[in-house]
Amino acid sequence: MSIKNLGIIGGGQLGSLLAVAAKKLNINTIIYCDDVDAPAQNFCNKFIHGKYDDKIKMQEFINEIDVITYEFENIPYETLNEMNKVKPVLPKPSVNRLIQHRIAEKDFVNKLNIRTTRYASIENKSDMEPLGDFLPGILKTTTMGYDGKGQYPIKKIEDINNLNIDFSKGYILEKLVKLKKEISVIITRFGNNSYEIYEPIENTHEDQILKHSIIPAQINKKIFDESKDWSIRIAEELKYIGTLCVEFFIDRNENLYVNEIAPRVHNSGHLTINAFNISQFENHVRAVCSLEKIPLKKISNAKMVNLIGNQIKPYRENFKLNENEFFFDYQKKEIKDKRKMGHITTLI
Repeated sequence: MSIKNLGIIGGGQLGSLLAVAAKKLNINTIIYCDDVDAPAQNFCNKFIHGKYDDKIKMQEFINEIDVITYEFENIPYETLNEMNKVKPVLPKPSVNRLIQHRIAEKDFVNKLNIRTTRYASIENKSDMEPLGDFLPGILKTTTMGYDGKGQYPIKKIEDINNLNIDFSKGYILEKLVKLKKEISVIITRFGNNSYEIYEPIENTHEDQILKHSIIPAQINKKIFDESKDWSIRIAEELKYIGTLCVEFFIDRNENLYVNEIAPRVHNSGHLTINAFNISQFENHVRAVCSLEKIPLKKISNAKMVNLIGNQIKPYRENFKLNENEFFFDYQKKEIKDKRKMGHITTLI
C-alpha cells in the first residue's frame, strides 16, 4: 500500500520540519496537537486540535491517515497503543514507553554492554543518604522533562533539604561525569540492518538548552567509531523504524557514555537539512512511509545555531543572509525567554 497521508502527533518545530520534508515527497501531513497555537499548523495540510485523551478527536485524526508518527516522546503510551490497534504507529509505542522512563532506558542500554553514567533510583529523601559517592550529581524526574525541566543539580547531600521535591513522582540520581564535550549521533533505521547514519555532531548547551551544533565533531577515531557502533546496536535492539538520536557525553579521559536516547528527529540534526543530500526529517518520513532508502552524501561541514527568545527578532526584520547561511523561522506566535524560535545553519 502506498502511503499518502502521514499523521504526526505534536505540533512544535520538529513537526513543522517533518511536514516540510513530507511535502517534498508528495505526502500529505495531518498534525494532531493539544496546543491550539501549535506552529506546525502553518506547515501541514490539516491541523486537528485536541487533548491526547479525546477519543472523538483522535478518531477524526485516525480516519484521515495511513500511518502515524510523533515529534516528541511525552505522549501517553495508552494513546499511542490504542491508535496502533487501528493504524500503524512508528516508532512502535513500546519503544516510546521504554524511553519515557529514564531508569528503564538506562537499564536497557547497560544490558547491551554500553556505558552510561552511574545512576540510582530515588523514591524518597532517605534513599539519597548512602549515595555520597554519586555526588556531585543531578536529580531528574524519571518521566517527562526536557531542556533542563525537572532537573536539580546536587553537590552535597544537604542540598536535598533546600529543594521542594515531591518524591512520589519518582526520581533518578545520575553521577556527573567530568565532561569534556557532548556529541549526538542520528540514525534512521528502515529495517533489519538497513539504515542510514550521520556522522557524530558536536553540541554546546547553555542553561541546559542546546545552543549550537557543528560537524565535523572534534573527536578521535575511537570515539567516532564507538558512538556510531553503539547507536546502530541500540536502533537494532529496539527494532526501531524511523529517525533516532543518541546523545553522548565524553569525559576528560576520552570515555564515552550514553546520556539519553531521543526516539524521534532531534534538534542537533537540523544542520542535516543543508549539510546532506537527505535530511534527518526526510529520512524519517521515508522510513515510516516505507519509501526508498537513498544513500547519504555529505554536502558540506556546517554549524547550526538555535535562536532563543528575542534572538529571532533581527532575522525577522529582513536580516541579510550570506549565500552559505540558511534561516528557518518556526513561526511561533509568542516570543518567550528560553523558547526555541528558529535556527540558522551556516555551511563551513
